[in-house]
Amino acid sequence: MPDPLVNPMVTDAVTQSNVKVVAESPAMAISSLYQASAHSTGILFENAVAAQQQQNILAQASVNQGVMQIYSMDTMAGAGATEKVGQSGTADNLTSLLTVLNAFS
Repeated sequence: MPDPLVNPMVTDAVTQSNVKVVAESPAMAISSLYQASAHSTGILFENAVAAQQQQNILAQASVNQGVMQIYSMDTMAGAGATEKVGQSGTADNLTSLLTVLNAFS
């Protein structure tokens, strides 16, 4: 009949491997958390860059639209509008007053 005792070297090897697995578990768990956090941060920055690029595209499109509107304006209509905006009315009022005074003399 074989001896029921197990060799002490075998039991020591099994115990050491079990302790090694248990001892490494917290380090593996925290490293997994760090890796997930780094991945999430990377995706966050990727999304921020994509949003900024989209905003730049919209800004360029709006500037382009404004320039197209400026260039498509009729020259005479633009000149008339500029004159109306630029008129303060003082010279016209003085001319009208001078005309009325000349009419009385």
